[in-house]
Amino acid sequence: MTDAYAAAGVSIEAGDKAVELMKTWVEKASRPEVIGGIGGFAGLFDASALKAYDRPLLATSADGVGTKVAVAQAMDKHDTIGFDLVGMLVDDLVVCGAEPLFLTDYIATGRVVPERIAAIVKGIAEACVEAGCALIGGETAEHPGLLDPDEYDVAGSTTGVVEADRLLGPGRVRPGDVVVAMESSGLHSNGYSLVRHVLLKTAGWALDRDVPELGRTLGEELLEPTRIYAKACLDLADRVGHGSATHAMSHVTGGGLAANLARVMPAELSATIDRATWTPAPVFDLVRQVGDVPLEDLEKTLNCGVGMVALVAPDDADEAVRVLAERDVRAWVAGEVTATPGGDVALVGSHPGW
Repeated sequence: MTDAYAAAGVSIEAGDKAVELMKTWVEKASRPEVIGGIGGFAGLFDASALKAYDRPLLATSADGVGTKVAVAQAMDKHDTIGFDLVGMLVDDLVVCGAEPLFLTDYIATGRVVPERIAAIVKGIAEACVEAGCALIGGETAEHPGLLDPDEYDVAGSTTGVVEADRLLGPGRVRPGDVVVAMESSGLHSNGYSLVRHVLLKTAGWALDRDVPELGRTLGEELLEPTRIYAKACLDLADRVGHGSATHAMSHVTGGGLAANLARVMPAELSATIDRATWTPAPVFDLVRQVGDVPLEDLEKTLNCGVGMVALVAPDDADEAVRVLAERDVRAWVAGEVTATPGGDVALVGSHPGW
């Protein structure tokens, strides 16, 4: 049966080898509440840890990486894409103040290459360590005929917890709150269909092209891992104003800065963000100029240099910036919340040099 299955394009032996290769990395991405190791039908997490909460709220998120995986495949470099997956997952949780507890992943591929699967899981595990959550399970599925032999896609889900009275969101936002912007590490994992269309297809640039504006090759820039804000944001929510002055956060993913901040803006308020407070990294201007992409379209697709924002009380803005700096996250005051009905977010002014 094994030989017949292999003839159909599925190798059980390759799958077993992949599991053996990834075990070391999965073991590193653990927490005290995790029970057992990989290989079971389900990951186990000791929920008695939640007894320390008065009213624990569970938060969950599911996501993937999108077409950034095409760049990883083209460059045959697979050990960083896991940071993009984990970043997309855990940073959606922390915007409500939830601590990520555990994560599961799913890798679908046309052909299991054990070393490649292990490299992907290595990145996921290392990113889980950075986020403070455990990698407690996952699935690798071989789909010959559906995916080409060297094609794969990654997705995952994560679960976290927040004390009910510490839940962040629109209900806490007040007029006069300031918008604290947190610098992105680059493109993160959104808008790659636009970026690849502009730079690779239309302009015809190769991934190994040295780009002076970037100080490295195009491929190296496009594979820059997504920044993981989880620990920095949880620290911010816990420390600034003794845990009461951080009112809301927004993870800047698909849709851009304005649309994502609007998701945590109450209908009776609005916000204004001043572009003059930061200069986006060169890759954003590169896409804009090479593709002749209108600024409005660029801002609706890419993070344009801001990967996360927090809404904090105005008297605590300086402390918020300082706390984030301690976590190696560059931050600055980029705007404010106004008593203007509508729940809108407006970007005004111009980026320096644009």
